[in-house]
Amino acid sequence: MLELRPSSPGDPESHAILAEYFALRAEEFPGGTYTTTFPDPATFESPVGVFLLAGPEGAAVGCGGIRRLEDSDAGIRYEVKHLFLKPVTRGRGWGRAILEELERRAREWDAAELVLDTHHTLEAAGRLYARNGFEQIEAYNENRNATRWYRKSLR
Repeated sequence: MLELRPSSPGDPESHAILAEYFALRAEEFPGGTYTTTFPDPATFESPVGVFLLAGPEGAAVGCGGIRRLEDSDAGIRYEVKHLFLKPVTRGRGWGRAILEELERRAREWDAAELVLDTHHTLEAAGRLYARNGFEQIEAYNENRNATRWYRKSLR
């Protein structure tokens, strides 16, 4: 069973897994134009957000978080950010486990919807989001790394 535990993106272990994620994205990103931005830890503090590490303490294999955005017409809105698993761990259902835990926490905070952005080359991620009820929408932000945007109603 995968262990999911809250952490701050500013903690050394969180920073290390995010650095690995960003380095992998930069390496694979078309045109070499990936922009790395480490998250502000304050945006992932309860109840405005949470950042989860996947794996036992000192041996994180992945991460993911949600942060509150400005409310939409639907109501309270959270954004999924930095959902990542090390390549050697993929295919075990752990991405879904992280996503489901993030959704559970958003529901606890009375979220009406979850949104996220991604890049079209992350095909497995797109399939994961679709299988979990996310629908493709128009862009809700100006993320230069994104080519697709998704939304899931939680009500």
